[in-house]
Amino acid sequence: MALPLLTLVPFLGGIAAWAIGWRTPSARLSWYASFVALILQALILLGVTLGAVGQPGPWLAHFSASWIPMLGISFSEDLDGLSLILLWLTTILSFLCIFLTARNITEKPGLFHFLLLTAIAGINGVFLATDLFLFFFFWELMLVPMYGLIVLWGHEDRQRAAIKFFLFTQGSGLLMMLSILGLVVIHFRHTGVLTFDYFALANTPMSSQMSMLLMLGFFLAFATKLPIVPLHIWLPDTHTQAPTAGSVLLAGVLLKTGGYGLIRFVLLFFPHAAAQFAPIAIALGVLGILYGAWLSLVQDDLKRLIAYSSISHLGFVLLGIFSGSTLGLQGAVMQMVAHGLSTGALFIIAGTLQDDLHTRDMRRMGGLWAKLPHLSAVGLFFAIASLGLPGMGNFVGEFLVLLAVWHVSPLAAVLGTLGLVLSAVYSLVMIGRVFTGPSQGSAPRLPDFGMRQMTVLGATMALLVVLGMYPQPILDLSHPAKPTSGQIDRS
Repeated sequence: MALPLLTLVPFLGGIAAWAIGWRTPSARLSWYASFVALILQALILLGVTLGAVGQPGPWLAHFSASWIPMLGISFSEDLDGLSLILLWLTTILSFLCIFLTARNITEKPGLFHFLLLTAIAGINGVFLATDLFLFFFFWELMLVPMYGLIVLWGHEDRQRAAIKFFLFTQGSGLLMMLSILGLVVIHFRHTGVLTFDYFALANTPMSSQMSMLLMLGFFLAFATKLPIVPLHIWLPDTHTQAPTAGSVLLAGVLLKTGGYGLIRFVLLFFPHAAAQFAPIAIALGVLGILYGAWLSLVQDDLKRLIAYSSISHLGFVLLGIFSGSTLGLQGAVMQMVAHGLSTGALFIIAGTLQDDLHTRDMRRMGGLWAKLPHLSAVGLFFAIASLGLPGMGNFVGEFLVLLAVWHVSPLAAVLGTLGLVLSAVYSLVMIGRVFTGPSQGSAPRLPDFGMRQMTVLGATMALLVVLGMYPQPILDLSHPAKPTSGQIDRS
């Protein structure tokens, strides 16, 4: 019963926060309701983690209940190491959102917390669902609240950014739904059994052409969310216009649902089609690495720079997934985790500067180290972590991916390394323009990070160092369980 609670608790916490906000204008009470819900979620996840210790086989926990038996739809959730890693990443970044950014929301705070926690519930469901109808339900559930967060609490051009976000993600999601229905119909024709069960559908016999067609439907949906060039068009505007909490959740976790889907469905459902498609996927990954890094070099908008850098860094995830090796897959998962922590923190810093300076333009910043030493020191750390400094989790992920890709395509590995060089350039330029460069005019006295921000972000910094110095626990858990591998009792 613990697995469905990971989706139910944040959703109910959001309803409670909304109800409190409806009855009282106090933002603090809604914040407390959200914070309590996240504490409960973390405790449930901790209990699930402890219960999974010593479980035989790759599947660590299971829950199933009948939902729509006439259509073969059930409420089925399963947990393996990959799901466990990403659930913890979601929980950590959810605390960052609530504790450091959502606390300052004063306009309709109850509705804000409801939408934020509903998106978190949907994300948790995506990482757990093993019924494909249920997976699609959670996939859509996390999109609609994010649209609301952008369009209601975003910045000056939020309407256009929200519509672009919704059209791209919803349109690609419909392609995935068509692939799911195609898979269900083919399975029904072969077996006479109507089901959306992940484990049953994984063994569906089909021609190589049909396998490639269905795989492309899943691939386009997940590649849009990751995102992969040229399906990235929605990302820079969405990141730039979203409220800080939305940017953190979007960059830290929502993009990772794309990588998760590529592993869980494209790679494991269609292994032969994925192997045939791998050269194209690797080429797209290299293109994303270089394209995102190059555009990051020419940005003046701080949030837009971080957004384009995400496109570049997540290109390594695509390379690792399609490298055809366990090493590359481990590197891709490590990159997802480290990127989520470092980029989420960078968006918190960018959002704080925008709130205080009322601008994202780096040409109007500079010299902040003398005025905001705590914020600047934290910004320096996460910037150098993002560029892949040895000793940080980001370096481990990118190094493993490049090492794996070298055995498949040395040219792709060399071009990916060039992307790392560009990453160092734009990260250092950002540090100089924002924190250590000459001050751009006389700025008012600004509030520096206090004990609350330094404690939470300090713990995130420590986690990145731990991942860089001792990545073995993540590497051990990161290999996904195959749908045909030994499962725990699913009766």
